[in-house]
Amino acid sequence: VQLQASGGGLVQPGGSLTLSCSASGRTFTNWKLGWFRQAPGKEREFVASITWNLGTTYYADSIKGRFTISRDRDRNTVLLKMNSLNPEDTAVYYCAASRAGTDSYQFWGQGTQVTVSS
Repeated sequence: VQLQASGGGLVQPGGSLTLSCSASGRTFTNWKLGWFRQAPGKEREFVASITWNLGTTYYADSIKGRFTISRDRDRNTVLLKMNSLNPEDTAVYYCAASRAGTDSYQFWGQGTQVTVSS
């Protein structure tokens, strides 16, 4: 399984950014794909996830209402649209994949840096 994250960058407070995760190496039937982030000096934290088949979504409370996760099964891509960004959202964002029937994430992509600053 290979996961390639992209779309990070510098954005002003209040701005928007969309991250993309391209997944390859197998079919993802019954898997779950997610986004995590790690800010400097902090532990990695869960951001959002989506089940591949039904598209059921889960969000961390800190980003609920501002971020939207979606998947394109034809393109094997997971998107994270981030609105109303604030400096506390600054972090390296990682996409990850969880095998069917498991709670943990076994596969991780490289991170993409998101910096929210004026």
